[in-house]
Amino acid sequence: MRQQVPQDRLLRSSAHAPKLRWMASVAAAPSMHPPVRQIGAAAMAAAASGAVERWLEAEREQLPLWLPVMLGAGVALWFILPDDHAWTAALLGLAAAGLAGTAVARSGRLARSIVIAVSLAALGLGLAWWRAERVAAPILAGTAVASFTARVERVEVLGARDLLRLTLRPGDGAKDGRGQALPLPPRIRVNVAVGDAPTSGLAAGATVAMRARLMPPPAAAIPGAYDFARVAWFAGIGGTGRGLRKVTLIQPASEPGGDLRRRLTRHITHRLPGSRGGIAAALVTGDEGNIEEADDQAMRRAGLAHLLSVSGLHITATVGAAMFVVLRLLALSPWLAMRVRLPLVAALAGAAAAIGYTLLTGSQVPTIRSCIAALLVLAALALGREAMTLRLVAAAAFVLIAIWPEALAGPSFQLSFGAVTAIMSLHGHPRIAAFFGPHEEGWVPRQVRALGSLLLTGLAVELALMPIAVFHFHQAGLYGAMANIVAIPLTTFVIMPLEALALLLDAIGIGGPVWWLTAQALTALLALAHGVSDMPGSVTALPAMRTDTFALMVAGGLWLFLWRTRVRYAGLVALVIGAAWALATPAPDLLVTGDGRHLAVRTTSGALALLRDRAGDYTRGMLATNGGLDGEPLLLSEQRDARCSADLCMTDLVRDGQRWRLLATRSAYSVEWSALVAACASADIVVSDRRLPRGCKPRWLKLDKATLTRSGGVALTLKTGRIVTVRNSDDQHPWIAPPLLPRPAMTRSRFPFNRSGAGYPTAYPGSEPDAGRSVADHRPGWPDRDGS
Repeated sequence: MRQQVPQDRLLRSSAHAPKLRWMASVAAAPSMHPPVRQIGAAAMAAAASGAVERWLEAEREQLPLWLPVMLGAGVALWFILPDDHAWTAALLGLAAAGLAGTAVARSGRLARSIVIAVSLAALGLGLAWWRAERVAAPILAGTAVASFTARVERVEVLGARDLLRLTLRPGDGAKDGRGQALPLPPRIRVNVAVGDAPTSGLAAGATVAMRARLMPPPAAAIPGAYDFARVAWFAGIGGTGRGLRKVTLIQPASEPGGDLRRRLTRHITHRLPGSRGGIAAALVTGDEGNIEEADDQAMRRAGLAHLLSVSGLHITATVGAAMFVVLRLLALSPWLAMRVRLPLVAALAGAAAAIGYTLLTGSQVPTIRSCIAALLVLAALALGREAMTLRLVAAAAFVLIAIWPEALAGPSFQLSFGAVTAIMSLHGHPRIAAFFGPHEEGWVPRQVRALGSLLLTGLAVELALMPIAVFHFHQAGLYGAMANIVAIPLTTFVIMPLEALALLLDAIGIGGPVWWLTAQALTALLALAHGVSDMPGSVTALPAMRTDTFALMVAGGLWLFLWRTRVRYAGLVALVIGAAWALATPAPDLLVTGDGRHLAVRTTSGALALLRDRAGDYTRGMLATNGGLDGEPLLLSEQRDARCSADLCMTDLVRDGQRWRLLATRSAYSVEWSALVAACASADIVVSDRRLPRGCKPRWLKLDKATLTRSGGVALTLKTGRIVTVRNSDDQHPWIAPPLLPRPAMTRSRFPFNRSGAGYPTAYPGSEPDAGRSVADHRPGWPDRDGS
């Protein structure tokens, strides 16, 4: 056994003693012992970097799923940022981040992921900007009555309202009410009464002459409401209005069968009158205008409105039926079964059915999106790959965002991809897949397991879509998961096959019995919708959600759905915070429309009271929905604290022990100047649809025509002092409408690199939006309660 020699003895006896003593002294020097904190920080950074690299390595199969997310983040950035200076700065910032990441991209997967992410975000921002410029077209700057000829691009039947919606391309030679030449946008949309339309020949490709009252596409009436101006901009629609006289058919549609969609809708509604025919027509042609308002509202409250919009469910049913029929028919031939790859032929038939169904239903963006996804699934099947995966969903989303970046901002895109992502993520979880996968068991346990899978899937979809529904529609259904368990199989396996069979049998005149069966199934669907919608608490109404709250919840949901390791559960934290934030946001106390004609006041009981007694159904519903009210609003003139005449209305609002006095005009008649000035002086807030005199000086806020023209609709919360406006003074998105001009004229958006605007009349000098701040910046501060 070797003996251990003490170190001091070794140093004395070794020939290298001087060198060893020098090394020992160096090791003992203070400079060789840095603070523990320095070494700890470096070690922590190295450990964190290594942990991130190991995590990304474990999630390497999930990284491609984030490609459409980052592309969409760039598109969202373009919608959020206000003007071209901000867009340019964002592009430069993203490019700088990408270049910096490229310089260190060899250091690991994290750097490469950052480079790809910022590059895709920059690409998305550029695509949205380019798309907005690409579709740029002149818009009407004011209301006009015009007589013109136009070529029909699209005809939509709104049978429940006895209207036809025509998308037109006006020709030259339009005249205004005085017979003077009037330039019109290249594309307009006009509603025409059914009685004023020709009985035949009115279809895409026809030429008509008509007289209509036109106006610019309306922006959102109040914050959070539907912004048709943005939708119209990307659709190239520069004006909208209503026909005033009978439409004269100059030349009928030249394309054979050009009105097939309209004739098919008319045939179905003739076979099935009322809402049953409207739902049947919506399933076949996509026309939802024949559904009565009460039934349409019941479908929405029950969470079944997605059945009325031709999208993934309908495309899937059509493709599946086509593949099933073709495969079964071809399999009857032994020669074909032995020599031809029948599943490939069936997939081609399914693709043809998907494309044909998309064309039949009007080629709307949701239908095109579903068709593209179906074609990708069929391509995967033809290649022998697994069809339904999150990668397929990501590929479809990437393609659609690249082609139509504006679709990202719409509820249709968000709802459809949110639902599919939730379903695929849920059933891709190993435990869920193992529990609901194939088992060696009897028929009854297998059906119970299938029912549980359907219920869990419906619940997951409802929870995933709830933030989207609240953000866009300000309502969330509570029983939609249970209703869809019955409604989806009923629609997919009963109603749609029966309707297809009835249409086929109508070709030989024996479809009557099948139409009767279809009517019974549709009656059951409507009974289900009304039963669920009438249940207590079937719908929860919330006020308009903040954009940042919605973004937080979307980010949390994507983080939860797209990762596979335990890190994914951090998304639940973002979801909970976002939900708590949305629930804690107080409802606005005052909603004012952009024209100043209508306002809704929050009463002490939490209800809403409207200024004008004769507000239309659309206005009443819009104000109630955006104010977080599930029900019919009240009338301000009937409230105990209100004092209203035919021309003025004054009421006091008490919040947290403080009293606010509101004054609003409610007629077009003038009020005596001295009385109006005195009333303004006693009020904190004044609202009017006219330009008030300078002598009208309320103690805090004045919302008259001049202010509302710049700000658009206003939502005011007295408790927090938060004012939200539809427009901001620095918002330069192209669909933001300019102030109305003294006479009808044309305007177009301002871009740093506009296309040639030859032939586009420009706005009058001095008609640009006010360069000052928004209405939120006009307040001098909270007034003292004594009025000083």
